[in-house]
Amino acid sequence: MKRLLFIIFALFFVQLYAQSNSKLLDSLSYYQELSKSKSQSLEDRLKYAKVASDFAEDTKNDSIILSAGRNLAYSYLINGEFDRFKEVSLVNLEQAIKLKDSNALAYTNKNLGWYYYQIEDDNTNAYRYFVEALKYFDVLKNLKEKAEIIYSIAVLQDNEKDYLGSEQNAVEALKIFNAINDSKYNLDKYLVLNLLGSVSNKLENYDDSIEYHKQALEISKRLKNEYKYYLESMNNLALPYREKGDYSRALDIYRELLNDPKLKSENIVFYSLILENYAFTRFLKGDYDYQSLEDDFLKALKVADSINDPYTKLAASIDLAKFYKANDKRSSALKYAEESYKISKDIPIVELYLESMIILSGLTNGDVSKSYLEEHIRLSDSLLKVERSVRNKFARIKYGADQLEAENKQITRENLYLLILSAGLLFTAVLVYLVISQRSKNRKLKLIQVQQKANEDIYNLMLSQQDKVDEARAKEKIRVSKELHDGVLGRLFGTRLSLDSINFKDGKEAMMARANYISQLKTIEEDIRKISHELNTDFVSGSGFMDIVSELIENQTKAYDLTYEFNYTDDISWDSVSNKTKINIYRIIQESMQNIYKHANAKAIKISISLEKNVICLDIIDDGEGFDTSKSKKGIGLKNMTSRVEEINGKITFASQSGNGTTVNVKIPYTNQST
Repeated sequence: MKRLLFIIFALFFVQLYAQSNSKLLDSLSYYQELSKSKSQSLEDRLKYAKVASDFAEDTKNDSIILSAGRNLAYSYLINGEFDRFKEVSLVNLEQAIKLKDSNALAYTNKNLGWYYYQIEDDNTNAYRYFVEALKYFDVLKNLKEKAEIIYSIAVLQDNEKDYLGSEQNAVEALKIFNAINDSKYNLDKYLVLNLLGSVSNKLENYDDSIEYHKQALEISKRLKNEYKYYLESMNNLALPYREKGDYSRALDIYRELLNDPKLKSENIVFYSLILENYAFTRFLKGDYDYQSLEDDFLKALKVADSINDPYTKLAASIDLAKFYKANDKRSSALKYAEESYKISKDIPIVELYLESMIILSGLTNGDVSKSYLEEHIRLSDSLLKVERSVRNKFARIKYGADQLEAENKQITRENLYLLILSAGLLFTAVLVYLVISQRSKNRKLKLIQVQQKANEDIYNLMLSQQDKVDEARAKEKIRVSKELHDGVLGRLFGTRLSLDSINFKDGKEAMMARANYISQLKTIEEDIRKISHELNTDFVSGSGFMDIVSELIENQTKAYDLTYEFNYTDDISWDSVSNKTKINIYRIIQESMQNIYKHANAKAIKISISLEKNVICLDIIDDGEGFDTSKSKKGIGLKNMTSRVEEINGKITFASQSGNGTTVNVKIPYTNQST
């Protein structure tokens, strides 16, 4: 008996734990889906991601915690909370390392690489995380992500003036994108070709640069924002032509762009840049009209200044300084050289900063000229050291990753040999063990079968006992019902008749006393009849729906300190209304009262339910502060109410003005309800 009770309790607690864990996972899934829904605001998505992360922590499951953590990191990212994005990503990385989750390791390292490059401008750390991400994407055979990471590394190398390394990686990325041959990666191919064109130009491989930019220009025609990429490619294509001395071809490209009527109206920033490049190219060619060229330079500078574009303003200033210096306009040249020096310090663009110092050293005399030259030398040396240091760090990081990969391969081979040897020894040991222990296993098997039979008997006994309990409960219910109705009720009825028959035999006082007793007996009779009816009625039907709603309204208004009036019609047969409809009506009333309590500062509420032309009409009116319905419909409470009404094919309207209370009107079809 004790053993049976133990098994029953054990099964009960296992079931209780399973139900609790299932509810936890359901809640986690619900909030995680909300955090990913694009119909929610970014702030709400972050709020739901935090709740999901809390539920994940409660599961104590590392994989679930990591999944929720990655979702939380993304929510911080799209909300612009980059510091929190970094913190959560670093925690996710530790968790991924612990779980050896290659997919999570790949994407988390990629995200951290992006953060250090875009947010902290830390190329070294960005490179380190990108190299780690590349290792895992390579293992996962994810070609698209692998190519994107290689491209990112190439961009970092270009920033640090490792042009050969950048070119090598960009070519590798382009090969992968070409091998994938999917039109949805056209933008990726465009970016890689653009980078290759830029790097080739810096390496003075002008013909290669021209070819890459021509390919990028061709792809730009198939991109979503075609005109933007077309302008960028055309401008980039003109640069290698200009660098190799083919000024006529470069000028043709700039003229074609400047003659495009869309340029100035759709992209004024690019217009000022193209105009400046066009003027400078004319200056380099040498065959120009002074006044016309000066006008173009000043126009480009004026446009850049009007749109607050410091980059084009810097380029125009430094090119004007060169132009005036070449035409012996020393004071004008000095003015714009100083302007370019000031702007390049604020941005800064190091190459133009250095160039402005060289121009200033040539336009000034004595100690001033010497100071500019010395500053140029100091900065150049400093930048050279930094570039070499970063390249060395890149090399060490890459070498460390390669060495670690080689060591892992060696360890893998050694582990394989050890595994084969161990498998051989284990196989021999298993054979010996099987021979020796066969009889023992047979005895254990018989014991297990006996135990299994006993467990089945116990389980069948439990089922049988439960059936008997249910049957006895039903019989007892019917017995009590019959006893009350046929026994007690019959006797009370007989007593009442006896009293009634002698009612007129005595005086008035006796008559009144007997009438009082009769009244009391009637009350007892009705109570017993009610008990009999309830005992013989299926419990599932429960209380009437209007009683449930009345109890809700009474309890809620009492808790919220509101006076209320509740009116309803008896014309509605709630038994024919679907449970789904009744539940939603109940929740709408509940949600509305919560909103009134939280936001309306109301004193009284009036609720009515009526039937009009086969339509159930629910009206909820309060005397609160009201709200602007054109601005407040995005609240979660109003959204929930609207969603519930739509689920049951109804309509809901909100009528309110600030200071004049609020009326909620709900109309729900009464016909075709299914239980």
